[in-house]
Amino acid sequence: MAELERPERLQIMLTAEELAALENWRFERRMPSRSAAVRELLRRGLDADGFLTAGQGTKSQDFGILSSSANGDVSPGE
Repeated sequence: MAELERPERLQIMLTAEELAALENWRFERRMPSRSAAVRELLRRGLDADGFLTAGQGTKSQDFGILSSSANGDVSPGE
C-alpha cells in the first residue's frame, strides 16, 4: 500500500450553515474538494495570526504572553 501524502486525519463537525458557507467558498474558488478548502482556510487563518512564520524548532514556550525573569519566576504585568 502506498504511503499517504497526508497521514494525519482530522474530523470536524459543522452546522448546516457552516457547511453551506464552506461549500459556497469552495465552489467560488473552484477548489477540488472540501478537504482542500478546509486546508486553505486553516492555512489562511494561521497565517493571519502569524503562526506560519514560526521557524522549525520553535518551542511553544516561545509564544507565551508573560515574560519570565532570570530565576524563572513570572512577575504580574510583565
